[in-house]
Amino acid sequence: MKVVFRVDSSIHIGSGHVMRCLVLASMLKEQGSQISFACRPQQGDLIDFVRSKGFEVKELVVPTEWSVPKSSADYVAWLQVPWKEDVKSFVSKCEHAELVIVDHYGINAEWEEYCKEQLVCKVFAIDDLLRSHKADIILDQTLLRDPSEYYVPGLDRLILTGCDFALLNRNFVQYRAHAIQSSPDKSKPLVLVSMGGIDQPNATLKVLNELASIVDNRPFVTVLLGPKAPNYQSVKAFCSVNSHWVRHIDFVDNMAELMTQHDIAIGAPGTTSWERACLGLPNIIIPLADNQKTVTEQLVNANAAIQVNLSDISNDLGSAYQRVLNEWPSFRVANLKLCDGLGVFRVVQSIHSLFDGKKNSILLRPATHANIRQVYDWQALPETRKYALNPEIPKWNSHQAWMRAKLAAANDYFYMIESLSARSNIGAIRLDKQTNGTYLISIFIQPECFGKGYAKQALANVDLLHPDMTIHATVLETNSASQRLFRSANYNQTSPDSFVRYPLIREEHE
Repeated sequence: MKVVFRVDSSIHIGSGHVMRCLVLASMLKEQGSQISFACRPQQGDLIDFVRSKGFEVKELVVPTEWSVPKSSADYVAWLQVPWKEDVKSFVSKCEHAELVIVDHYGINAEWEEYCKEQLVCKVFAIDDLLRSHKADIILDQTLLRDPSEYYVPGLDRLILTGCDFALLNRNFVQYRAHAIQSSPDKSKPLVLVSMGGIDQPNATLKVLNELASIVDNRPFVTVLLGPKAPNYQSVKAFCSVNSHWVRHIDFVDNMAELMTQHDIAIGAPGTTSWERACLGLPNIIIPLADNQKTVTEQLVNANAAIQVNLSDISNDLGSAYQRVLNEWPSFRVANLKLCDGLGVFRVVQSIHSLFDGKKNSILLRPATHANIRQVYDWQALPETRKYALNPEIPKWNSHQAWMRAKLAAANDYFYMIESLSARSNIGAIRLDKQTNGTYLISIFIQPECFGKGYAKQALANVDLLHPDMTIHATVLETNSASQRLFRSANYNQTSPDSFVRYPLIREEHE
């Protein structure tokens, strides 16, 4: 499949759009797609960085006069040229594409429609702003965003919403297991300050000045800010003078590893919010733009972060830092619940399902408290009890307590099996931790969906999401259908009722 990403970065746009597209591009390339990028050269762009990652970049037409956005919400100015001039430049450079992935607040529905007509391709729009689209797939990874918010009667398209689909580098999943076991040293906390690749208002320096005023328990601080940031030199100078408690890093290739080395993060909202959540890293968030307000509100409402406004850093940062330190365990748990780090796998699978045209494509999404009743109803069915290790129907109160405990267990995985065509849950699958790296799998498909290949797809999804695990399955010898299922999914049968699937890959950071 030939895929072209239309995305920009600049001193006005920042680097986040390009960085999340690179995560998706790398996964698609790994699975056989031919990838290229189309970007506009401009001050603060990441074109050379994208090329350094092994991707071709097609440079689009530049304006005769550069625009300066009137505000952080002036997205028309982000594009720098009229939308029609942009899309014509794009089409002339690309000529052929099966899928165009657009991540740009300055690109509108008319751009998407024109692109589809000229290239005879499908369009995938990544958005966070609830804008109108003519795309075949829409992704909005904002916490608690609902597909209905993008629904338009008469338009048949796939809508992926919520941070189950957050585009995080795959190594966040691997580091998450280690991060769960961590705890801070309150006598010398380690704080990561990362305000994005540009940080136009120089929030980084404001934060550092405030942290410098802390007398008791002043943290050791790592500052992440690259040379494309307009205030790079002033931050670098501060770090040099205060090197006994601050270190400065221009760039890091493994953000997951860096985050796990710290106890608290101070940063802007955006994709990095889901990175911090995946690793359970308590944080203080400082919104720098209008488009970050919704994410900020959702994180605060979820008790996963404390908000400090840019104008209030000198007044509020110190108390916010002390509160996060005092309530660190609860902030960690709240973050871990938000994002499992597997979003890029789900997005890639959704893209493939669009092109495969399969009516029985599924996704595995984390179960929530809202699913407790549905799972209980399935558990009470005669078809479920027939081959259950415990044939007794559980009591409702016992089931509630059991499932709540399962959902709270940081080391277990409980997924709902979602049909993409029906947009509804058709079963559940669990991975219960036994020992380090070893899990016991349980799977259920509702009776109406028996014999349609959903269970085998679900096991294939587990292989994709958790290739590093050793997975055991206990299947009664009388349950011939399930025994055939696990044999067909390449599980080794070790006894009449026992199966095992060994790790498919080794952990990359070992």
